[in-house]
Amino acid sequence: MSGPCEGDAEPCEPRWLSIEEQHLWLELREFASGLPRAIDRQLSQDSGVSGVEYAVLAAVSEAPPDGVRSGDLAALLEWEKSRVSHLLRRMECKGLVTRCAASDDGRGQDISLTGAGWDTVRAAAPGHVTLVREAIFDPLTPEELAQLRVSLQKIRTAAVEKGLW
Repeated sequence: MSGPCEGDAEPCEPRWLSIEEQHLWLELREFASGLPRAIDRQLSQDSGVSGVEYAVLAAVSEAPPDGVRSGDLAALLEWEKSRVSHLLRRMECKGLVTRCAASDDGRGQDISLTGAGWDTVRAAAPGHVTLVREAIFDPLTPEELAQLRVSLQKIRTAAVEKGLW
């Protein structure tokens, strides 16, 4: 993604990473790929759902009793609507969610958990929170956690502002 230098039609020389930045980048890359794998493995073993299915179950479980619109669910999860739609179709086939025409205008869909969906999210939550606590919170001090939050927010904000995410 190297664009033209200011006032120049030639691409800029990449700003190569320093050795320290390379080490940090590799650590971050391994973390970013390892955590979702660990979450998927734990959830699959404990409750038979994937990390993305659990994310949907958790979000819908926190919605009002009449459910959540599928478009609102996509926005909440920050996923493409088509991704949510395909996942909801699979989860409906598994008996975890129900989809019905939205009560207010009939154009969208209201998503609710079935009894099996509620049972699944309730069974999955304890193991999931244990994994998250052991992987993220237990190794860090409260001060380190606060700094991690600030750092991640800064990175995310910059990425969004630059149109990277």
